[in-house]
Amino acid sequence: MTITAAPTAPSTAHGTRAFDALVAEHRPGLVRYATRLMSGDVAAAEDVVQETLLRAWRHLDRLTEDRGSVRGWLTRVAHNVAMDQHRARRARPTEIAWSEFDEESAASLDDTAREVEDRVLVTDLLAHVSPVHRSTLTEVYLSDQTTAAAAERLGVPVGTVKSRVFHALRTIRAQSVDLAA
Repeated sequence: MTITAAPTAPSTAHGTRAFDALVAEHRPGLVRYATRLMSGDVAAAEDVVQETLLRAWRHLDRLTEDRGSVRGWLTRVAHNVAMDQHRARRARPTEIAWSEFDEESAASLDDTAREVEDRVLVTDLLAHVSPVHRSTLTEVYLSDQTTAAAAERLGVPVGTVKSRVFHALRTIRAQSVDLAA
């Protein structure tokens, strides 16, 4: 949890004792309430209560029975903090517990990472090939066409497709050797 401003301390020892009394009286009920709000997640409920009590500390001068119910103020703040946390969780990707992260998941992530690396490498290598050669390679290899089908789509003879593929691959091989060095 991020705290944006340092709390201001009550100005007197009486204020500190008043806050201690407020915590002793209301914290157990706030924890139960926050646990219900957070669907049984005790750790998240503790965060809600901590933020609620921090705000109570900052506004201790306003928390008097003659200005309204202290318990009502605390539960409203706890409710607002819990709703803010729910919204924040929805905005973030789902968190995965380590117990749910097995070897199969790790292998899947490794495969995905390799695929991304391969795509980046292919894109970089294709950038060093002329547009004519790039379109020919795209038709033959990336679109998985036969040389005859690629020739028909490109409107050139089959021999030209084979020649372009040969020269493009030679350029890519030379470039990949330069990248490896």
